[in-house]
Amino acid sequence: MAVSMLSTFLKPMHPEGRRFVAIAASAAVVLWWLWTPLGWLGLGVTVWVYYFFRDPPRITPLGESLVISPADGVVSLLEPAIPPGELALGSAPLTRISIFMNVFNCHVNRLPVAGRIAVVAYTPGKFLNASLDKASVDNERNGVTVEMADGRRIGVVQIAGLVARRILCFVAPGQVLAAGERFGLIRFGSRLDVYLPEGVAPLVAIGQSMIAGETVLADLAGNANPRLGAQR
Repeated sequence: MAVSMLSTFLKPMHPEGRRFVAIAASAAVVLWWLWTPLGWLGLGVTVWVYYFFRDPPRITPLGESLVISPADGVVSLLEPAIPPGELALGSAPLTRISIFMNVFNCHVNRLPVAGRIAVVAYTPGKFLNASLDKASVDNERNGVTVEMADGRRIGVVQIAGLVARRILCFVAPGQVLAAGERFGLIRFGSRLDVYLPEGVAPLVAIGQSMIAGETVLADLAGNANPRLGAQR
């Protein structure tokens, strides 16, 4: 039970966060030396930085037709939208699921489906509030298109936000990955957009909380209607 309780609070940290934790901890020591209350503040910031870069293991549902959430956060937009041209998904509107990540969410991004990385495209841009619809077009972003075994493609776009200033992508065209594998990270608040293939209905609702690598966004083999949600 003790091990289980400990694992609830102590999560593995992504290597990208090590230097940020070291910087925050060093600053906390200096602040503590200057004035103890500032030291406590620095300690709190250090804990938050560690928590931000946490990278807990996830249990990804098995199923070739399942589309899994690539990010922790909340579904902020759910609507038809023309995908960015760099994704090479055509010019027809596709169902877009937008997941907004605040600064307390885990920011490690995971692949929504298994397949071959067909496109990786970085686009510079602005740093508007990531919850806005126009952030999909105006903000700095990195797009990844995954080609599945049946030839269908799914696009996922990492979008910078007001606070985010660095988008990291760990994959390259030609790589073959499983659903739920880590493919990137965005530092300090942002959003991910997922573009579903034509005719596929989402199985989530606006306001629903997502868990990267675990929550099912859609079933490519099903013919379910789009889902609605109500806060209880």
